[in-house]
Amino acid sequence: MSFPTRKAGASEAMIKRIVLFSLLAVLVALVVSARASAQENFYVGYDGYAGFQGPIWAARDLGLFKKYGVNGDLVLVPGSTRAMAALLSGNVHVAQGSATAPIAGRLRGAEIVIVAAALNKLPFSVVAQKEIRKPSDLVGKKIGILSYGGSTDLAVALALKEWNIPRQAVTILAAGGAPERLASLSSKVIDATVVSPPETVAAEHLGMTNLANLSELKASFPMTVITVRRAYLEKNRDTVKRFVRAYSEAIYQFKNNKEKALAVYAGRLKQQNPAVLEATYQYYAPMFSFPPRLIREGVRNAFEMVSERNPDIKGDINLEQFIDQSIIDELEKEGFFKGLR
Repeated sequence: MSFPTRKAGASEAMIKRIVLFSLLAVLVALVVSARASAQENFYVGYDGYAGFQGPIWAARDLGLFKKYGVNGDLVLVPGSTRAMAALLSGNVHVAQGSATAPIAGRLRGAEIVIVAAALNKLPFSVVAQKEIRKPSDLVGKKIGILSYGGSTDLAVALALKEWNIPRQAVTILAAGGAPERLASLSSKVIDATVVSPPETVAAEHLGMTNLANLSELKASFPMTVITVRRAYLEKNRDTVKRFVRAYSEAIYQFKNNKEKALAVYAGRLKQQNPAVLEATYQYYAPMFSFPPRLIREGVRNAFEMVSERNPDIKGDINLEQFIDQSIIDELEKEGFFKGLR
């Protein structure tokens, strides 16, 4: 005995179930794929232990990577050459450091671009022997830096340029890290050097002259920028955008939430002295750029310095080859920055 109506009904119900299950399977696959994409490892290279690293530390330590769906972790890559090599090899997805390295790399053909900047000022102070009271007193004196071509060398070059002091009017010596330079200053092996907190506090305790805060120079300089490979940006724009969101909020938190910022500094600098932490915060927090836009004049300054120090590098001064601020533009149009205030 047959029941065609029931069989047809059963068949329709089965088909509906199959279609439903298929749709659910596709939906689950899409969700899993999206989650997997959001949770891919994202490595951020940074170049040292100083207060101007604050925003990238905060992005990790305040849980902002996680908040914006970035499975991010930090990788210490000391030295600009190593940082660019790590970026180009794909060992890190973005690199934070001075703009001179990516500018030099781009002029040599590397397909990299700067997408954001946390610091458009030089985060150093010139400290000198107590008898040196003004910049012109540096003529004929010895100035200690970390290394030739590095950020401290660039800082001295910009300062001398603004003070109208020819570079050849002083002697610039590679004198080691900040502690070694302070020791050389104390023993009068050198006459001046460039340092940042907490070393500025130590220099004051030694009775040295705080000759100038270089963040107050007229010239801007992209000291702390975020660089990414162009190919990675094109293929993973959403990931980079989520990273820039986290980075931007980290800067905002640093500038507006001192308690959180001090906690980040205490952990990362291994420093528990409240006075030193406070001085470090007060020195750096006002300098950070929010939104994290590059100042084009600063990029031009960096380009000129790279060209002066690398005569083998050939290139024009078309700034667009070095920067891509389209993500910053998008976030601004979307009201992201205003939403943080």
